[in-house]
Amino acid sequence: MKYIMLIGDGMADRKIANRGHKTPLQLAKTPNMDKLAKEGECGMVKTLQPELPKGSDVAIMSLLGYDPKKFYTGRGPLEALNLGINLKTKEIAFRCNFVTVLDNKLIDYSGGHISLKEAKILIEILQQKLGNNQFSFYAGLSYRNIMVVRRNLGILLDNLETRPPHDVTGAPLTDILPKGKSSAILRRIMQKSYELLKDHPINIKRQKRKENPANMIWLWGEGEKPDLPSFYKEYGKKGAVISAVDIVKGIGKAIGMESIFVKNATGFLDTNYRGKVNAAIKAIKTKDFVLVHLEAPDEAGHLGNVNLKIKAIELFDKKIVGEILKYVLKSKDEYKIFVGCDHATPVMLKTHTDEAIPFVIWGDKRNGCVSYDEIAISASSLYFEKGYKLMEYFLK
Repeated sequence: MKYIMLIGDGMADRKIANRGHKTPLQLAKTPNMDKLAKEGECGMVKTLQPELPKGSDVAIMSLLGYDPKKFYTGRGPLEALNLGINLKTKEIAFRCNFVTVLDNKLIDYSGGHISLKEAKILIEILQQKLGNNQFSFYAGLSYRNIMVVRRNLGILLDNLETRPPHDVTGAPLTDILPKGKSSAILRRIMQKSYELLKDHPINIKRQKRKENPANMIWLWGEGEKPDLPSFYKEYGKKGAVISAVDIVKGIGKAIGMESIFVKNATGFLDTNYRGKVNAAIKAIKTKDFVLVHLEAPDEAGHLGNVNLKIKAIELFDKKIVGEILKYVLKSKDEYKIFVGCDHATPVMLKTHTDEAIPFVIWGDKRNGCVSYDEIAISASSLYFEKGYKLMEYFLK
């Protein structure tokens, strides 16, 4: 038996009043996910926990079968792992977003979805001007980057409060900047980054193109190096992860999976769908388990754009779920397919929420769902309060 997990990041949502009180999943045309729901076993799962961050890091860790309460140390170190940054015991990794600040407000968590090429240039400038034996800056994907701090600086994780920029878009900086005993150092770095970036030629050009400038960094998701047991040790399966974003690939590496690079995988709607599918098909020939992750629905949710989210869901259904299903139906091997999301990202809120989310397992049992969406599947009696218990059920 081989296992494929397909995750549309942030696909789940809430009813939208001016769209017939339907969710984006209900509004989207998803014939492939609906087919799996009708022929498979549907249920609901809680992937997020109140005392932990409401992010993909916690949710993906949970879906992969690891209790976040036990293993989660922060988002930054997981992304650092994928970038090949080997954190030492006295080092802390922060997620380092490029953001847009205007009139002392955070107006864009992604710096206008700055391109990889432009972001790399700006990170190199920060490393040249601010990097030293205490701070190091590393380029990631687009606006998603990493800063590493040595513990001897005096930055302590206790009493340090940082906030994900996608949770506080539109808020005054005075209300949302890092807080706590160690926060002054972080605020100073963020201010210096603004001074370095606000008039940089890249941002001048972006403004002329009527694009949001990437004029400051935002530090959050701090943590130390995690220590997770391998997926093979826990579940007896050799696996691989395919994603554009460092957080998913980093978790995969942390549990001993192969993290597969796909050229032109962007983390947005313009990603390389065919490349991801081809990579998954190639990997599953030698692996027992493959996870394919698509970031686009989550990004559309953060942007508060209903039509964009519907489009992202439809692309996921057609170009990921549909193509994988075609391959599986022709294959001589036995397969189970899991389709779901990691968390909800309601377009009306533009941030993550922690309600239970729908999933379907195809290839074994069926329980009579009519479509893949939050409303139809919520009627199912299959429910996992602890998300990390779902993987064992999927693989059994």
